[in-house]
Amino acid sequence: MPSYQAVLFDFFGTLTRCVQRGSAHQATAELLGCPADTLIEVLDRTYYQRASGQFGNAEATLRWVCDQAGVHPSDLAVRAAVASRHRAIRADTRLRDEAVPVLAALRERGVRTGLISDCTHELPAFLPQLAVAPLLDVRVFSVQVGCCKPDPALYLAACHRLDLAPADCLYVGDGGSQELTGADRAGMTAVRLAAPDLAGHMVFNADRCWDGPVLTSLTEVLDLLDPVPCAVTV
Repeated sequence: MPSYQAVLFDFFGTLTRCVQRGSAHQATAELLGCPADTLIEVLDRTYYQRASGQFGNAEATLRWVCDQAGVHPSDLAVRAAVASRHRAIRADTRLRDEAVPVLAALRERGVRTGLISDCTHELPAFLPQLAVAPLLDVRVFSVQVGCCKPDPALYLAACHRLDLAPADCLYVGDGGSQELTGADRAGMTAVRLAAPDLAGHMVFNADRCWDGPVLTSLTEVLDLLDPVPCAVTV
């Protein structure tokens, strides 16, 4: 069995349960004076552009989205909508029950942990408030790096910050954004999380042809590591 020095996780759909847009997003559309279905269509169509930080900060990005949607709200409305969108995405985010225990168990074994996530500006802002935050040694966000999975730059950024080679790292993700293929090409061992709840997960550019290892629960990550030595009694 390979000996991994770090386990790197995707966030949405991996450390969290399935993600679907909740009712709170309606408030963002109303603040912008935009029909909700029009806003969602633009958000879906431009996800990777926004998640790679092409349009600047959260306010500038949302104003660009408004231009795409054909609405022109005031600066005050845009600022209020940025805060509303932050709350809406936070409301959509529910950590898996096993996320904290698994991360804690990894660190107890001396295995380092990290996060590699395609995301817009909201996740870096609210992640520090989540229970997983102190259990992550590195956090790599696409919106800050300037590219999205499966670009090797994201995986190699995590390795660089950990001072590890890709071969020393196990990558765990649900398969969105071709992330498993990307991790494999970067030199990591990749495994797919196929938890039952992910049937309803909002995902873009999924790794649908993945034929590598598959887990049904985050707790199974611990089975992929070297066993903890048993204490010897005399």
